Amino acid sequence: MEQVLIVTGAGRGIGAAVARLAAARGYAVAVNYQRDAQSADALVRDIGAAGGRALAIQADIGRVEEVEALFARVEAELGPPAALVNNAGITGRLGPFMDADPAAIEAVFRTNVHGVMHCSRAAVRSFRKSGTRGVIVNLSSTAATLGSPHEFVHYAASKAAVETFTLGLGRELAAEGIRVCAVAPGSTLTDIHAAAGEPGRPARVAPKIPMQRLAAPEEIAEPVLWLLSPAASYVTAATLRCGGGL
Repeated sequence: MEQVLIVTGAGRGIGAAVARLAAARGYAVAVNYQRDAQSADALVRDIGAAGGRALAIQADIGRVEEVEALFARVEAELGPPAALVNNAGITGRLGPFMDADPAAIEAVFRTNVHGVMHCSRAAVRSFRKSGTRGVIVNLSSTAATLGSPHEFVHYAASKAAVETFTLGLGRELAAEGIRVCAVAPGSTLTDIHAAAGEPGRPARVAPKIPMQRLAAPEEIAEPVLWLLSPAASYVTAATLRCGGGL
């Protein structure tokens, strides 16, 4: 039976890689995006051309009313979700913490932390309503334990919050058979570096990674799909580190 998966921030990067792989493995995928409708629609067309089923849905996950509308539309058009990947996230501009714009810090936490919580609450409500032993996978970052000094300390702090949330919620829901896990990627080849103000960052950080390279988005999508799968049925309240050795 086809299962429904919601992937937030799925138009590009890791989210798009997760959506493609999930569709190839039989999920019907809700491709959430905030601004880039063109990328999300192109992804949905690609999934459809490959024989999958997908739906692009705009929503700002930092706003609880938009999250509720997102889940309502998914349930109406695809069916009750069996899984959620909280992928949407922003870094803000690179630089020392004391130079960070307070409004940018708040925006990072609104998306990276509040958004994860809003979506998780909506998912759990949906799982309980449909009697589904659902799975939530949150995207963290190796920054959560490295701290990212001189780059984005506030982003690192937001991802540390995601990991603590994963631990707490996973333990809280374990007796219901609902699993909550996280994947913590290291630096990955996406447009997040350009958005943070340094398109050349991959070349600068690669030598600091034990594997001497950044991850491809597909290399992060694979562990996400594993955590969603029955193969990970005894894994919850845990974060899987995928940082090339960091």
